[in-house]
Amino acid sequence: MIPVTKPYFPPKEKLFTYIDGIYKREWLTNNGPLVNEFELRLKDYLDLKHLLYVNNGTMALQIAIKALELKGEIITTPFSYVATTSSIVWEGCKPVYVDIDERTLNINASKIEAAITKDTSAILATHCFGNACDIDAIQAIAEKFKLKVIYDAAHCFGTKYRGRSIFEYGDISTTSLHATKLMHSVEGGVVVTQNADLLKRMAYIRNFGHDGPEKYNGVGINGKNSEFHAAMGLCVLDDIKVILATRKSQCDHYDLILKNLNVRKPVIQNFCEFNSAYYPIIFESEEVALASKNELEKFEISPRRYFYPSLSKLNYIQSAVTEVSDSIASSILCLPIYQDLSKEEQDMIARILLRVQNN
Repeated sequence: MIPVTKPYFPPKEKLFTYIDGIYKREWLTNNGPLVNEFELRLKDYLDLKHLLYVNNGTMALQIAIKALELKGEIITTPFSYVATTSSIVWEGCKPVYVDIDERTLNINASKIEAAITKDTSAILATHCFGNACDIDAIQAIAEKFKLKVIYDAAHCFGTKYRGRSIFEYGDISTTSLHATKLMHSVEGGVVVTQNADLLKRMAYIRNFGHDGPEKYNGVGINGKNSEFHAAMGLCVLDDIKVILATRKSQCDHYDLILKNLNVRKPVIQNFCEFNSAYYPIIFESEEVALASKNELEKFEISPRRYFYPSLSKLNYIQSAVTEVSDSIASSILCLPIYQDLSKEEQDMIARILLRVQNN
């Protein structure tokens, strides 16, 4: 079977060395030494001043919303994983959808201003598939209307914008280190900000609001991660340059072998150094996309309809008109891509897709 993705497994001997240390220290959680080491090494690799390691990417979003004290409406994208919207709703805010750009698949910055009301407090945008949003335009709008900006950068480890880590942008940027991501710690997430005071606020939130064993600094939640997860993260981070290079090579090979397939790919935003985390292709219609998906599945190959349906169709939010997102969601497939996917397997995927097209 060829899944849409598989977790990267580092050499188990290296992982077991870290685990032996955990057993010797008998320190499993509560800001242990491996969590601290992982945070420091992430900052060093990404060239960031501030970040916090948390237990998942969804919690990272919820902490970001809480730390910025957002209320009312948050402008967001309908084309993302459900956590982008559910985090807004979970924190008692209202998602307001702005349709996406049909080229980049990110929120259409030219339509944001028309969606702003007196109740708008922030913009929460997703860098979809690791492709940067129109960051400059979004920042200009945020400054004009005094709005906060959160970026859901769950797909973005290794992506750069204007030569800097994409996590540097916005008031807070979040990412996921879930097992499905090219950089993972089994479960995990990160919050990033340039603001030291805001980082301190999120550090309190991450640990129940504790300011020492018998004192609290505001409301908090359990957003901590464990030494075991940090151990995996440290092992994977050791190999991240190889992982990123492999993804780039695999995407380049797909480009070559699918050049005669009647599909299009997202256009990479200007000034974005893309991390090749996914390989999405957009078909001419939902009918062709589903026919291709069904044929691949006959051979135990599992593409994924990322992201179907549009989040504007969720049954717990007010419906919205998002025609571009609806169209893309119905006709897109992400093809398998992971560390040990071979060129021969990619070639087989291409042959099946081309056969569907030519029948």
